[in-house]
Amino acid sequence: MRPLVAYVRGLDPGLPRDVWLLQLGGLANAFGNGTVLPFLIIYLHNVRGIPLGLSGLAAAVNSAAALASGFVAGSLADRIGPRRVLIGSLLVMSASIAFFPLIDNQWHAYALNIALGTGSGAFWPSQSAMLTGLAPAARRHSAFAVQRLTMNLGIALGGLAGGLIADVDHPRTFTVLFLVDAATFVAYAVVAVLLPTPARPPELAGTYRDVVRDRPFMRYVLLNATFITAGMVVIVELLAPYAKNEAGISEDAIGVLWMINSLVVVFAQLPVAKLAEGRRRMHALAAMGLLWAVAVLAIGAAGAWLDTAQAFALIATAVVVFAIGECLHGVVHGPLTADLAPAPLVGRYMAVGSQSWQVGWIIGPALGGFALQHAPHALWAAAAAVNVAASAAALALERHLPRVARRTPRPVDVPA
Repeated sequence: MRPLVAYVRGLDPGLPRDVWLLQLGGLANAFGNGTVLPFLIIYLHNVRGIPLGLSGLAAAVNSAAALASGFVAGSLADRIGPRRVLIGSLLVMSASIAFFPLIDNQWHAYALNIALGTGSGAFWPSQSAMLTGLAPAARRHSAFAVQRLTMNLGIALGGLAGGLIADVDHPRTFTVLFLVDAATFVAYAVVAVLLPTPARPPELAGTYRDVVRDRPFMRYVLLNATFITAGMVVIVELLAPYAKNEAGISEDAIGVLWMINSLVVVFAQLPVAKLAEGRRRMHALAAMGLLWAVAVLAIGAAGAWLDTAQAFALIATAVVVFAIGECLHGVVHGPLTADLAPAPLVGRYMAVGSQSWQVGWIIGPALGGFALQHAPHALWAAAAAVNVAASAAALALERHLPRVARRTPRPVDVPA
């Protein structure tokens, strides 16, 4: 363990030890999530016989529950500290995913996704508030970049493992995936117990009304929701069933695609973060949207016109392009939210920022699942068009942001 800690700390010696402990807990948790995420809709549709449209709706129900719990979690993180909220959310998610092998129809899927989403909605703002409080202000962009790196490393390894384990002809293989995910939630909770609660302002002031009145921030939240809907959700939730059912790609090959995407983030995230220092954040988001548009167009073309081997090669290339865009998002989203938030409202700002993800995960799977069922190839062209339009909106938003938040900080060198 010590060599691993020494290595990851060497990636950015300016980050404190507690930040790295948080990242290592996230790494374990991401491994468990990686074993499940690429195969969840496949499990509901191909194993449990739930139609694709209703399977996609299960993911939307998850995010609807998260949308509700996230606001409560943000307020609690400001009042009682994000560490307690993080631990509670991890235990709720562990209990919920452990029951997924018992799903027999869509109503079971919806009920368990409500429970899982409730924990997930509390997880994201509390984890982000923890990271914001533990990392020095000048290194936040690096801390969030490392978080994206460690989470993608875990997802890459988990996706590969899940692809080797999952087999639609043997439903018990999916039970293994769910129990592994449940165990990693508990492991992350144990790590969180060992961490300090970030210092909080002596006086708590403000409510969600103050967040909503921040019009530039709310415009950014809407923009991010659009990108998540037409980009991240399309890849995470819909690529696997599209690749299997339209391109004939096997479960183990889907696990490889998941691993490729995540490993690109692992190796490219910190170089991209370094490249972004001193540069405009909205330009980075616009470039991300264009990369995502190219990627989803290529995926749609692969499933529509190519045989299985050719489709796999083109989709693998597309997920590499998409992953570079993810790296740009990782440098911008969390740090920008933290920079726009007044100190007493960090938890609430992080909650609202995370809700932009939840909105995307409500709309994307709900519409995308039915699109896969009725017009699977058209889905990808539509997603590309939305990403291009959102890129233009990102450039237009820049002049409305506070000048100090427009660029990623260029921090002074920190001694090792």
